[in-house]
Order: sequence, then structure tokens, then C-alpha cells
Amino acid sequence: MGKRARTSTEPRRAMAAITVLGGTGYTGANIVRTAAARGHAVTSVSRSLPAERADGDTYMQSSVISADSASLVTGYDVVVGALSPNSGELAGKLGGIYRALAGAVVATGTRLVIVGGFSALRRVAGGPRIAFSEEMNPLFADAAREMAAVADWLLTTPAELAWTYVSPASAYGVRNPGEPLGAYRLGSDVALTDPKGMSDVSGADFATAIVDIIDSGDHRRAHVCVAY
Repeated sequence: MGKRARTSTEPRRAMAAITVLGGTGYTGANIVRTAAARGHAVTSVSRSLPAERADGDTYMQSSVISADSASLVTGYDVVVGALSPNSGELAGKLGGIYRALAGAVVATGTRLVIVGGFSALRRVAGGPRIAFSEEMNPLFADAAREMAAVADWLLTTPAELAWTYVSPASAYGVRNPGEPLGAYRLGSDVALTDPKGMSDVSGADFATAIVDIIDSGDHRRAHVCVAY
């Protein structure tokens, strides 16, 4: 898949009702801003409310651990899971949370978009996920393997579950926000690297890729990666 850049001349699609779980985190906040800028009705769900709120967005203070799954998805066209497996409260629990959400979205017809990690990708088609390979750093293995297991589980779900699992580049993260380039490459579940072997994407461009996926309706029941 090639580079993709959104331009101001592209037609806007119908507004969608989108809820972003973990909407005040690094990834979630970027998705909330990008989706709202395109005219979508966005609800951010998180344990705490942000000091500054974007105009037109709705902010809901709630723990996804204690909340009823149906209440998190009912009335929305798309549910984006941007929850961090490194969060103290969520560590070891995301698999169960996403399974419960999947059951709820099947009943409502809502689309589920899950933001995973780079380590859920493979180095070669059909190879092991990086999280389960020898290159995985033991310090981060538990969280990486939890999200990789979610990717494996999604492949076993009923055909009526409309899901997309999105992994960022290796160097992506709050410590490396980068500068938005207005372009990105979209690949499969095989990690993308540039000619120098680097794998990078800014927070803004990663969010753009996710909202582009939502707008297009493409990549149903697929694991994709985003990088330059």
C-alpha cells in the first residue's frame, strides 16, 4: 500500500458518531482532535477529564473496567479502543475488556477499531508476531504480548464483528511526537520500515491514518500498520 495524504479538496463523508476509549491519552487525544476537525461527533471516555477540552467534543469520565460495555458502544457508529496496556489499572485486563466490547458491538452493529502496538506486527508474512519473537525486550514483553494476543483473538471472532486493528511504527510514542508530514504508508500486519531500516510516524499522522480508515470504511477485519 502506498503513501496517503489527505488534502483539503477531498469530499467529506457523512458525519459519524465516534467514541474514543482512552481519549485523553497521547494516541486517543490525537484521534479525538483529528476526528472532530473533520466534523465527526466525538466522545472521549477516560478516567480523568482534560484540563483543556476541544470545542464540540463530549468528555465522559468513566473507567472502562467498571463501565457496562453496552453503555460504551450504544449510539455510536465507531468505537476506538486507544487504551494503554502499560496503565496500572488496565495492565493485564485489556484482553477481557476488548472481548466484552466485541460482544456489545456485534449486537449494535458498531465498528470496533483497536489501536495496538508495533510488537503485534510480524517481520515477514506468516511469521511470528514480534511480541513472541526473540527480539522482544523482556522489560516490555507482558504488555506487548497482551496486545498481540488481542490481534490473534480477533482473527477467530465471528464474521459479523467489524473490527480493524491498527499498529503504529516502532518509534511512535509520546516521547517521539514528530512533525506531521501530511502523508503516511499503510501496510498489512508486516512491519513497515524505510530504506534505512527505520520505522517512524508522528502522532498527528498516525491519528490521520486512523480517521482515514474510519472515513473510508476500508480494512474490515484486518490488521494494518502505519509508518512513513
